[in-house]
Amino acid sequence: MARTFLIRGMLCGLAAGILVFIFAKVFGEPNVDGAIGVESAIAKAAGEMEMPDLVSRDVQSTWGLFTGVMLYAVAIGGLFSLLSAYAWGRMGRLGARSSSALLALACFVAIYLVPFLKYPANPPSVGNPDTIQIRTALYFGMMVISIAGMVAAINLGRALVPRLGLWYANLAAVAAYVVVVLIACAMMPPIDEVPAAFPASLLWSFRLSALGMQAILWTVLGLGFGELTARSAIARVSRSARTA
Repeated sequence: MARTFLIRGMLCGLAAGILVFIFAKVFGEPNVDGAIGVESAIAKAAGEMEMPDLVSRDVQSTWGLFTGVMLYAVAIGGLFSLLSAYAWGRMGRLGARSSSALLALACFVAIYLVPFLKYPANPPSVGNPDTIQIRTALYFGMMVISIAGMVAAINLGRALVPRLGLWYANLAAVAAYVVVVLIACAMMPPIDEVPAAFPASLLWSFRLSALGMQAILWTVLGLGFGELTARSAIARVSRSARTA
């Protein structure tokens, strides 16, 4: 079953990657071009010499973007399928579609949304190159805390079901996760390296496009994987009924 799930997840990742690429090309790349233009203007005003690009913007915004997005989406699709295989049958009475959608939502929140809210995405031209290692470590540290908090909250909710019932147990699990996230956000150091001259509207637009790319990815994975799994289960039952 794991092999079947893996192939199915990678196919869903392939479909998601195509949609994410289209979205990124239409909505994301203009923001990147605008950010590069702002950076060039700031550097020119400061009398700094403009460094040549190792890879041209034409390649970056076409084949480079497509390759990066597709590799990322297919890899995430494969990982999501393995997680789905583990969660299969462990999510109560939820069907394939509901369990896949719920799992994708949990992954989106824990893996991307919560770290994004603490350390939102910035255009390539924003940020001090000397702090990239600490910024990366803080971001992934927030992600690890978020994932660990999500797993702990799910286990807490399952443990409380016999005592509180499904509804209140789930509410308690959500509340526990929110508390963990809020504490982590309060304790983790802030990062603010956006230049004062950088347009706020451009920064906001870039962050929305980055959020939209992840939302498309996880939505397609959750709905697509659930649909394929449900159809496969129905077909398997139909074959068994015909041979009985």
